[in-house]
Amino acid sequence: MSVQYVKGVGPKRAKKLNRINIETVNDLIYYFPRTYEDRRTIKKIIDCQEGEKATLKVLVCGDSAVNRPRKGLTITKVPVRDDTGFAYLVWFNQEYFAKRLKKGQTIKVNGKVKKNFKGLEIYNPEITTADKFDNRFDRVLPIYPLTEKLTNNEMIKLISNVLKEYIDLVEDVLPEDIIKNFNLWSIKDALLNIHFPTDRESYTKAKERLAFEELLILQLGLLMIKNKYNIEKSGIKFKKVQEINEFLSKLPFELTNAQKRVLKEISKDMESDKTMNRLVQGDVGSGKTIIAILAIFKAVKSGYQAVMMAPTEILARQHYESINEMLSEYDIKCELLVGSITNSKKKEILRKIRNGEIDVIVGTHAVIQNNVEFNRLGLAITDEQHRFGVRQRAALSLKGENPDVLVMTATPIPRTLALILYGDLDISIIDELPPGRKKVETYAINNNMKLRAYNFVKKQVKEGRQGYIVCPLVEESDSMNIQSATELYEKLSKEYFADLKLGLLHGKMKAKEKDEVMNKFKNGDIDILVSTTVIEVGVNVPNANIMVIENAERFGLAQLHQLRGRVGRGNYQSYCILINESKNKVARERMRIMERTNNGFIISEKDLELRGPGEFFGTRQHGLPDLKIANIFADMRILKMAQKVANKILERDPHLQDNKYKKLRNKITNMFDSKIEDISFN
Repeated sequence: MSVQYVKGVGPKRAKKLNRINIETVNDLIYYFPRTYEDRRTIKKIIDCQEGEKATLKVLVCGDSAVNRPRKGLTITKVPVRDDTGFAYLVWFNQEYFAKRLKKGQTIKVNGKVKKNFKGLEIYNPEITTADKFDNRFDRVLPIYPLTEKLTNNEMIKLISNVLKEYIDLVEDVLPEDIIKNFNLWSIKDALLNIHFPTDRESYTKAKERLAFEELLILQLGLLMIKNKYNIEKSGIKFKKVQEINEFLSKLPFELTNAQKRVLKEISKDMESDKTMNRLVQGDVGSGKTIIAILAIFKAVKSGYQAVMMAPTEILARQHYESINEMLSEYDIKCELLVGSITNSKKKEILRKIRNGEIDVIVGTHAVIQNNVEFNRLGLAITDEQHRFGVRQRAALSLKGENPDVLVMTATPIPRTLALILYGDLDISIIDELPPGRKKVETYAINNNMKLRAYNFVKKQVKEGRQGYIVCPLVEESDSMNIQSATELYEKLSKEYFADLKLGLLHGKMKAKEKDEVMNKFKNGDIDILVSTTVIEVGVNVPNANIMVIENAERFGLAQLHQLRGRVGRGNYQSYCILINESKNKVARERMRIMERTNNGFIISEKDLELRGPGEFFGTRQHGLPDLKIANIFADMRILKMAQKVANKILERDPHLQDNKYKKLRNKITNMFDSKIEDISFN
């Protein structure tokens, strides 16, 4: 049922709610608070801490003052006190508070505490008279993610209304025996208390119930995909290819022990009649590509075709060049299939793939289009898995008769977590860098040293190298004082690097424009590339040996590590300079970790420890469904519990055919977007 029919919504407000993906009554019920404020405790002025939000009971002890420092800005200040101290209430562009508050009045206020040379100030506080009941005070207040012209108080009223009217219609999808065995709350109690908890215990119980349900559905879906791969049809049994030893002996380097171990795991999978479905996870520069090439070699020499899918055209081209160079002398025919090739060339390639005249095809998502038909596909590889959804991976594997599937990622995830995130895959980890690879020297500096950093970049470029300058945004944001990529590019072109050739790269550019810029950079026609994080998964430019990351405090550690991996790919000593503009203790500690280690797995563990998952580990990046309440890291205990339950359920009932799992089945189909053919309920 449409959300507009909820009491208090109507057509206009429904449009605002649609902007935050609330379209139905169910969407509103499951639109959870992002945080909570405990407004039950009244603080004293003397106990207030810088930066916290506090609730105070104070006396207005003087007249209000309104200043107009510039056109369009008014600052209203009201002096208040309690029995421990004195403070000012401060509002911006809300001068009506000056008339509303009278000397001698006792009020309750809630706002952000600021301490400066003027003393203590409470910014933009909400207020109410001390003796009057007010819905915003004396309770645990839910704080919702909002959109323009939709306030938190409006959201609280709408959620209250929808729960009163429709909570009894929400179905409990968990079977009674699971609810009883794990002492879980009913769905009704959980939803009421996640929106309006009375204390920490009621919030914890509600969160546990909702997170358990969500993670159980996620795990069941992933395990059912995995089981379908394993059970459905027997896979290809590839030969033991003797020529692989000759291939290895001709390489200009020896594989690391980690690479040898992973190659052994892949060979074992390929030589069995079980369909391989394996993730190869390795830090930046650990040598995943050569492992993929060896798997391709084995597939082709066993009489099959292989396909490799990369997220960008430039990355696909790079893989094609590496693969073609290494395999051409073994009479293995490779071809590149990307959007920019001409129609006549594309038709010819498609014909050759169909006829089996091409052994290896490398491309972007163009390789999963309907018109691509393989003659005898045996191996399907996706690179940088987090850029592809589960569905796209499935579409690639459906191009052949149960081909073996290899997935590669440079995202360093702790193993326990990887087992859960990639629940439908077996996992191999390359946890060792090739010998001789130089460590990228990393330095964290503050804004005062920026000019020195730019001079160092200029020095490197004058010596024949190239560099990256990375910043977090494409356009300037009014609410954040962060330099945007476009603005920074303009400034650097005119001021610091006027005598050098600069390029600009950001996510809002068309794919063709991005590829053009990256090709120019790769070919040395650009000295310095000013970019957003689109280069995080990017091209190999061995001549680029320096990177400056602006506003480094805005990035997660794992993301900083991914960005840093763009340099240090050639023979030159490489450098990464992090400009940290935050005085925050956690931000400084994160910068120190980046200076101390180049190990992506250590970094990802520290990232979780210091700031939780952040955006970098958002489930969307891993091609998994969005989670509304569960946090894969914070809820690890619940997740492991859900995983055990999912395994037990599927042991007894692999296709969830028992009537008691009917509602769970529907939820799984909905969570996986109703389109994943991989989940078999037959």
